[in-house]
Amino acid sequence: MSDRGLALARSKMQAEGVAPAAIETFTRFYHLLESGETGLVREADVEPLTDLPRHADLAVSDADAEAALARTAIIKLNGGLGTSMGMDRAKSLLTVRDDAPADRSGEAGGTESLTFLDVIVRQVRAARAATGARLPLVLMNSFRTRDDTLAALAPYDDLAVDGLPVDFLQNREPKLRADTLEPVEWPADPSLEWCPPGHGDLYPALHASGVVRALLDAGFRYASVSNSDNLGAAPDGAIAAWFAASGAPYAAEMCLKTPADVKGGQLVVRKSDGRIVQRETAQTHPDDVDISLDPTVHRYFHTNNLWFDLEALAAELDRTGGVLELPLIRNEKTVDPTDPSSPAVVQIESAMGAAVAVFEGATAIEVGRERFLPVKTTSDLLLMRSDVYELTGDYRLVAQVDAPLVKLSKTYKQIAGFDERFAQGAPSLRAASSLTVDGDWTFGAGVRAEGDAALADAGEPATVPDGATVTADGVTS
Repeated sequence: MSDRGLALARSKMQAEGVAPAAIETFTRFYHLLESGETGLVREADVEPLTDLPRHADLAVSDADAEAALARTAIIKLNGGLGTSMGMDRAKSLLTVRDDAPADRSGEAGGTESLTFLDVIVRQVRAARAATGARLPLVLMNSFRTRDDTLAALAPYDDLAVDGLPVDFLQNREPKLRADTLEPVEWPADPSLEWCPPGHGDLYPALHASGVVRALLDAGFRYASVSNSDNLGAAPDGAIAAWFAASGAPYAAEMCLKTPADVKGGQLVVRKSDGRIVQRETAQTHPDDVDISLDPTVHRYFHTNNLWFDLEALAAELDRTGGVLELPLIRNEKTVDPTDPSSPAVVQIESAMGAAVAVFEGATAIEVGRERFLPVKTTSDLLLMRSDVYELTGDYRLVAQVDAPLVKLSKTYKQIAGFDERFAQGAPSLRAASSLTVDGDWTFGAGVRAEGDAALADAGEPATVPDGATVTADGVTS
């Protein structure tokens, strides 16, 4: 059964022109999947990561920061569609702000709709202007995000650097029927027969595209890699200089955990050999979940912001043909994510951060929450669009107060419904410690939330009037 399934999957990938390195990576994972490999990292086999250097404590001169950025490239993972929000194109094309940045004096700018991609590009351009670094921006697109993304980049005619590509293509692989491990067939929408292989596909995609060698040939030595939905991961000269001085082949940015951090990967130390390894949520045994989330035991979580020495990365990609020995992540879904009655499938995935175990001498650094501002849900998006954050002249989003916890009901899960109910803009959240919205509420203009603001389900669609205040007691005028 498995021999047939693998043969069919390989043939399907070859017919679609999938890169050989990606096919071999898929084949390796398929064998692990067929053998019953779960990829679980048990708590008894690891120790917590402790005593990391802190970004806040770095003492880096402007000259060293500029010198390091001059040899750094920015790589953004841009393959996400935002399907959990009901999107069918790149999540990075969502509007994240409706204002121009404040100037250096703190005076607010005008009104301008900015997508994640707009902010990323302008962060890079601002860093170039401030330091003189060439600072190439290279996106890893998927087969579903590439066309729209490149069209959105077209107005930025100064973006390309020295003939380097502005993007390379993430691979794709067939979804497998959970019962047979054969490629699923879905004539209603054949595109749903395919899935991205997870962030770990960064490595075979880099190998197939030749991007690493092109960057080295153009004089770059380091790469900063992060998700396009994390606008906190702006170019940073201090971290670049620290990484360059460390001599490490690889580094991960880690944040201190809070009770709100219930998802995301973490780094742990493998007892058997002392290597730092990554443990994703999907790799945590149910019996180990509570201790893995305990901030008194495992202090840090992974931001998915990575740094690479490009020479070390190129050597490893050449040695392995792009097939790095990353742990398997088995992801079970339905072939149509919007239809729970459609056939169950297995998606073979891997995490790019898991490469920490591949590079001897890999390290990590503690960074502040300002480096971790991901948007995974519409609740996150409301926070980013609100007055909690101010967009600075170098296009960084800076929190003006401690960010409140926002919880929106399922009514707001899809971006269309969310935008309809906040058509007059996000409420002011600077005076709120939390905002919980149950049921279906449409917000008027100039709404303000205070304290532990909450709206109970009214049983039918309701409206928060213009200028109203939402408190723990509901709507007040």
